[in-house]
Amino acid sequence: MKYTISALVSNKSGVLTRVSALFARRGYNIDSLSVCATEDATLSRMTIVLDGDEYILSQMMKQMDKLIDVKKIQHVESDAVFRELLLIKIRCDAARRTEIFELSQIFRAKIIDISHDTAILELTGKPVKLDGFINMVMPYGILESARTGVTAISRGSACIKDEADYKEKI
Repeated sequence: MKYTISALVSNKSGVLTRVSALFARRGYNIDSLSVCATEDATLSRMTIVLDGDEYILSQMMKQMDKLIDVKKIQHVESDAVFRELLLIKIRCDAARRTEIFELSQIFRAKIIDISHDTAILELTGKPVKLDGFINMVMPYGILESARTGVTAISRGSACIKDEADYKEKI
C-alpha cells in the first residue's frame, strides 16, 4: 500500500540528503519526493510517498522525527488533496492532432507546445489520473515525460504547523 508523509523541515542545505539517506539505509524506496519552500522562509515542506505497510510507515515516521531538522511530521490521510504535474512530449503529426486535442480536453490537459511532428502537454491531478493519461497517449509514441512527484495538503482548517509533535503522539 502507498502512504504519504508530509513533513516541515529546516530550509537549509543537507536536509534532503539526510532524509533520503535514512530511507536508503533501511532499504526502503521512496516512490515520490517533492520538496518546496513554505510561507515561512525558515521551513520547507517535504512530501514523501512510500510503498509498504503500517509498520514501515510507523518506523519511517519515528526515524524521521529523530532528525534534528525535521520540525513536524504527519501521515497524510486519503481524504487530503493530492496533486502531481506531468509534462509529456508525444508524436503528433497533422493527421492525429484532432485526436490529441480531443484527448487532452477529456483529461483537462493543456497543450503547451506543438510543432509539425510533436506536442507537449501539461496535466495536473491525482497520480492515477496521470497514469491513465499516459496509457491513453502511449499509442501515439511518448518521446519524453517528466513528473514532479506528489504534493498533498490536508483538507479543512487544520494545518501541519498545528499538529502536536510526533513524539507526543506515540
